[in-house]
Amino acid sequence: MKKLMIYMSLMMGLMISINTNASAQTKKGISKQGKGAIIGGAGGAVIGGLATHSAGGALIGGALGAGGGYIIGNEARRREEKRKRAARIAWRRAHPHHHYTTTKTTVTKTTTYH
Repeated sequence: MKKLMIYMSLMMGLMISINTNASAQTKKGISKQGKGAIIGGAGGAVIGGLATHSAGGALIGGALGAGGGYIIGNEARRREEKRKRAARIAWRRAHPHHHYTTTKTTVTKTTTYH
């Protein structure tokens, strides 16, 4: 029963820290790396705590899970960026006359005196 209380308090602390971090980033939201680290850390803490029956195991599991989750989230972000870049390139190739390039034009005023 005592170990269950330790796990519950650890999970409550983790959830509170996740909630404050999420509310602090209302403009952009949480990155894929951040989401992966949070999910991996929580899962690693639970598995580490259950496997070793100690808070130290939960901490180690959480740290390893957060690191692994960050790496997985980073790869997901890179994969999504690569897909979007390929879609932009394909659209440009399919529509060669619709490239919107900006050119800088200068207007000069000519004054004629008589």
